[in-house]
Amino acid sequence: MPRKPPIVFPQEQRLLSALGERLRLARKRRRLSNAVVAQRAGISRTTLYKVEAGDPGATLGSYVRVLAVLGLEGDLDQLGADDRVGRKLQDLALEPTPRRRTATRTKAIKPSSASNNEAST
Repeated sequence: MPRKPPIVFPQEQRLLSALGERLRLARKRRRLSNAVVAQRAGISRTTLYKVEAGDPGATLGSYVRVLAVLGLEGDLDQLGADDRVGRKLQDLALEPTPRRRTATRTKAIKPSSASNNEAST
């Protein structure tokens, strides 16, 4: 029994569809047929069709294999490379927490009358 594909929100589906379209256009620019790319990637033509359609049921491995066949696997290094939010969170965690100032009481030394008397005699 085949597994159900993960639930994908509309914005994520648009991203997958756009990726699939870019892969299809890259394949066509290289004048490679579906059969050739599928064979080189070690996947079926049906799986290649799913990748190019942005199907969430296609495995990440299938996407990577197609990228590799098209010579675009280096683009994966750019994914998440500039994690601005993560770095900001990390920097905030590294900042020292502000210390609360405690009131330090200094005792004023008042000369006692006994010590003054001793000094004057």
